[in-house]
Amino acid sequence: MQILRIQKKIHEVRDQKVMLDYDLAELYDVETKNLNKAVKRNVGRFPKDFMFQLTKKEWESLRFQIGTSKERGGTRYIPYVFTEQGVSMLSAILNSKKAIDVSVTIIRAFVMLRQYALNYTELKQQVKKMERVMNRKFKDVYEALNYLLNNNKLEAEQKERKRIGYK
Repeated sequence: MQILRIQKKIHEVRDQKVMLDYDLAELYDVETKNLNKAVKRNVGRFPKDFMFQLTKKEWESLRFQIGTSKERGGTRYIPYVFTEQGVSMLSAILNSKKAIDVSVTIIRAFVMLRQYALNYTELKQQVKKMERVMNRKFKDVYEALNYLLNNNKLEAEQKERKRIGYK
């Protein structure tokens, strides 16, 4: 199972990285309704920060982003989504070798995304720091340019100067 394939199925909803129930069902090789039945039989293992159902507005927005059709073949129900902790809990209730292997791969995908986000944040901070340093270095140049651009005295001095050359 490829981690990149799984990463494409991880979405951001309510500032959390989540996976849709039907994507997880596909990965675990079970039907979505059976996955959701297993979750409902073990609802105590899935607090709101592990799993929640999308609102209609969230689902419409997400469906637009991922290109899921409304027509025949699309999902009829608003899906549940699972956070990283919820995915790890799924492996416990599905209790098969494949479920455990898939969960490990999915958790690795979540970890890679988190690491990417940290690296991105660090890079962003370094660029901002560099901008501050460069801005300080060029402050004098900016001030001189602004003086030249905004000072009308220079124009008056230019008009008062004696012309040289042919008229």
